[in-house]
This record gives sequence, C-alpha cells and structure tokens, in this order.
Amino acid sequence: MKKILMLAAASVFALTTGSAMATTIGVTMSELDNFLTVLRNGIADYAKQKGVDVQIEVAEKDPAKQLSQIQNFIASGVDAIIVNPVDTDATAAQSDLAAKANIPLVYVNREPVNLDKLPDNQTFVGSDERNSGTLEATEVCRLLKEKGVKSANIVVMMGQLNNQAARQRTADVHDVIAKPECSFMKIVEEQTANWYRNEANDLMTNWLSAGTKFDAFVSNNDEMAIGGIQAMKAAGMNMKDVIVGGVDATQDALAAMQAGDLDVTVFQNAAAQGSGAVDAAIKLKAGEKLGHVVWVPFELVTPANIDKYLKKN
Repeated sequence: MKKILMLAAASVFALTTGSAMATTIGVTMSELDNFLTVLRNGIADYAKQKGVDVQIEVAEKDPAKQLSQIQNFIASGVDAIIVNPVDTDATAAQSDLAAKANIPLVYVNREPVNLDKLPDNQTFVGSDERNSGTLEATEVCRLLKEKGVKSANIVVMMGQLNNQAARQRTADVHDVIAKPECSFMKIVEEQTANWYRNEANDLMTNWLSAGTKFDAFVSNNDEMAIGGIQAMKAAGMNMKDVIVGGVDATQDALAAMQAGDLDVTVFQNAAAQGSGAVDAAIKLKAGEKLGHVVWVPFELVTPANIDKYLKKN
C-alpha cells in the first residue's frame, strides 16, 4: 500500500510539473497567401514536434486586428508571441505591448521597423532581404548578357509598400543596376501589385496595352511573377523573348520554371523560418539571449538546380 501511495504521489507530481512547464505560444499571421500558408504550417508542425501548444490567428491584412490579437494573447497569459506583421511600420506598438507584459515576442518573415531597438526578450527570425533582390537581379543581369543583350529595358513589380521586404527587394534591383557590369539595364516601369497574382495580371495587362516594351520582368515575389506571366502569355508573348524573375521558390513558381516561363527565383525557406520562430520563442521564454536577428539564408534557384527545391516548400 505504501508503494502504491508513493507511485500515485509521483504521478500527480509529474502531471502537475508537466502542466506547469507546458508552453503556449500565440501566433498572429498577417494573412494566408501561398507562401505564408507554408510558414504557418511550419510553425504548427514544429510546435507539435516540440510538444508546444500554439494558438494561431489570422489578421486578414488588418493592422488594428493584429494589435487586438496580440492584446488578447497577453490577456490569456500565453508564454510567448510570434508575429508575422501586417504592416512592418506598425511593429513598435506591438513590441511595446509585449514588453510591458514581459512576454517574449518573435517577429517572423517580415522585418520589424524597430529591429535595432528590440528588447532583450524579442527577436526577428527571417531572411536578409538585402540578399533576395540582389540574387534575383544579378541572375537576371547575367542571363541578359548571356543572350547578348546590350541595352535592356526592365519592368519591376513591387510588393506592398508598407512592407520592408518590398522596399528592400526593390532597392536591391536599383543597387544591382548601379553596378558597371549591369548598367546596361534600365527600369521603364516600376509599380506595386501588392504581392498578389491577380493584381500583377492586371498591371502587366495595362503595361502591355500601353505598348511597354521590355527585355526582363523582375518581380518582388513569385505570385506577382506568375500573374505577370499569365498576362504575357494571354497577350501572345513568347516567353523565350523575356527574362522573368521572382522570389520565394513556391511550388507554383517551380512549376512555372519547369514549363520554361520563369527563369530565376530565390528560395525563402518558409518552413525553416516557422520552426526557427518556435525555437526562438521557446529559448526566449527560458531566458536565453538571442540578439535582434536569427537569419535563415536565401538561396538562388535556377533550372540548373531546381531538383533540389521541388519538395522543400
């Protein structure tokens, strides 16, 4: 009987200890497009592996709704918060909320405007956007030179202008063109399609209807690249006559590359960003110091190495 009572007591202790140590992370996603769905799944799948509970909300592109979700997470007593920001210029208020509640916060994928001023228990997990547009535009430059083009007109589609990634990727293109070896490239159109395939289709249709001529189409992401490709093909353009670049290496983009429509993309490892964000949240909860940034490298994807990426996202 004494042994039974001791075993029962030990079981109760283990259960209460396990309960006390359980980790709950609140996650707010800006939306769930092609790429961000992979990111969300990466968070959920890795959290399950680690035995961590996640409460995932979607802000539906509404900064006020996202701020409210963060407030609700804090009120419910979560152990950490992961934020994929709707508006990267609005992250200071989000950081302040979490800091006042002393709850660790991890930004993922989209770099917060206040990155260098984050508290010790906050960090950003993502990829360095100074490399994304640079890899893309440099490869576009190389391919144009390989074709023997001496003077190239290019069109650029930007993501949402309140998003740091869109601004940086566009700046990367300008930086590459400023280099002597790529100065033969000239931007003739540069407008936003807000990351979306349908808006990119409309924008490209407008450019073509206006008689815009170009040798390369450089997009801030794959979804816009695909939308632009659809419009070009609908207008009867031969895709062999134009170089097309994107960013993310989504499965749809890789299919377009296999079809010969997309010439270059840049792999952004959504699953690794998701698992990295969960890891960072767990470590910050345990009191570890991670610094302001945890980088997940970008990787250039071309028809030559596409096989390596076909099953990654």
